[in-house]
Amino acid sequence: MLKPYFKEGIVEAGCDEAGRGPLAGPVVAAAVILPADYENELLNDSKKLKKKQLEILEEVIKRDALAYSVQEVSHTQIDEINILNASYLAMHLSVRDLSIQPNLLLIDGNRFKAYDGIPHECIVKGDGKYMSIAAASILAKTHRDRVMVELAQQYPGYGWETNAGYPTIKHRDAIRQLGITPYHRKSFRLLPEQMELF
Repeated sequence: MLKPYFKEGIVEAGCDEAGRGPLAGPVVAAAVILPADYENELLNDSKKLKKKQLEILEEVIKRDALAYSVQEVSHTQIDEINILNASYLAMHLSVRDLSIQPNLLLIDGNRFKAYDGIPHECIVKGDGKYMSIAAASILAKTHRDRVMVELAQQYPGYGWETNAGYPTIKHRDAIRQLGITPYHRKSFRLLPEQMELF
């Protein structure tokens, strides 16, 4: 089972993002504060869970969390400030909108842009180590997957309902055949040979 806290006796918020690698759509981040004595044996890194498990856990987390927030940063902002800064911004927005101010942020990954007034710890593969980060990874992923399913209805043919905008063969073939949509990240290398798209 994952660890319930990094430092005992303080309010910790786990933070994670989903959607750094896709060629289209927003990057989404979540921040979650769980009860100090929280237990949930199913909670794990969102990448290790099946779709049905993710959907069940999303509801459980939203019910059980002391506070949570999920925020998007758009594809246009990603193009303007780059994906790393957009990921930081999404995390900052999710922390800002928590109804409880945490004493410590647990960040999934190896780097973070400090959030004013709250110390943080970067934890590599943190979504497989700490409950609050795993919970944040689940909320970010399920939210983003839903966004991409909705966008897939507006722009069929790219397979976003299953690939969530990631650079699969089907997605890249669709870019070659159909061109790009308004939701593609123009600052990304959309095709390996970056054909005459622009």
